[in-house]
Amino acid sequence: MTKQITCGSVKIGGGAPVSIQSMTNVNTADIPAARSQIRQLEEAGCEIVRLAVPDMDAAEVFKELKKTAKVPLVADIHFDYRLALAAIRAGADKIRINPGNIGEKEKVRQVADAAKAAGIPIRVGVNSGSLEADLLKRDHGPTAKGLAESALRNAEVLEDMGFSNIILSLKSSNVKMNYDAYRMVAAQSDYPLHIGVTEAGTVSRGKIKSAVGIGALLLAGIGDTMRVSLTADPAEEVFFAKELLLAAGLRESGIDLVSCPTCGRTKVDLESIALEIERALDKYTESSQKRLKVAVMGCAVNGPGEAKDADLGVACGDGKGIIFSRGNIIKTVSESQIAREMIRMVKDYETI
Repeated sequence: MTKQITCGSVKIGGGAPVSIQSMTNVNTADIPAARSQIRQLEEAGCEIVRLAVPDMDAAEVFKELKKTAKVPLVADIHFDYRLALAAIRAGADKIRINPGNIGEKEKVRQVADAAKAAGIPIRVGVNSGSLEADLLKRDHGPTAKGLAESALRNAEVLEDMGFSNIILSLKSSNVKMNYDAYRMVAAQSDYPLHIGVTEAGTVSRGKIKSAVGIGALLLAGIGDTMRVSLTADPAEEVFFAKELLLAAGLRESGIDLVSCPTCGRTKVDLESIALEIERALDKYTESSQKRLKVAVMGCAVNGPGEAKDADLGVACGDGKGIIFSRGNIIKTVSESQIAREMIRMVKDYETI
């Protein structure tokens, strides 16, 4: 088990639930825009929000943003240690740096000392695009071994400075390299790990790479906090992260909607029915305090038999649907009423 650190009000590692992060994509120094996007991410279920800090104006707005934020705010720093110092003074709850691109050790030491005085953690974030020259030369390019070694080497730099409130991340857009690197670090240290697949891509491609890369790590018991990286609205990252945690069995609340792939026995428009139910239940998935399994099945074979553990389900026949709960038949409705009735019953189930 990893050791536990605290980012604002969120515990990371040490058996705490895997927390969900995302990153704003507006100008951090534009306070109204940044504040609005932080609020949107909070409403989506994001638990830690990271903001890019490319200049001093961005570093100094944390004080204002903290006044209304309900979640911890993380400052993402590259190259200029003075930006990290300013963000810490302004109230950032965590700093993300790569010590290797900050410069001389004395500059890194100032960041470590300031973070220690403020009682906040530092995420040592390395990725395959910013590995040290000696590692790239030795391994003839980025490798999982190089990523792991870089992360541990940079953590050691902070440890030697008396700073141990550390989280590690070591990301690659190569899913296999990403997975192997995290496995290596998990086997060699007890630092909490921030997991993800960097530069995963657009919504469709990015979700596939993230599902494989992050999902494999979660199922292996690796990962204490996570970000899904998508070229999309940041809220999409949060929604998909929640789906991944639900699929991995690491979130107990929400609605787990399952549906069969259809076959020649299907006598209704199951795809349309399932999509209508899914769209209507999305908001309940985000807010539900109960763990509900809802099954949409195309025929009796995949109905109360295979989905008998569903809290609510429907097995479709020729122009109709048999609604059941945990294998027990409740009622039969026409095809046109299936989606509406299922949605109504889920809503009613929520109030029980």
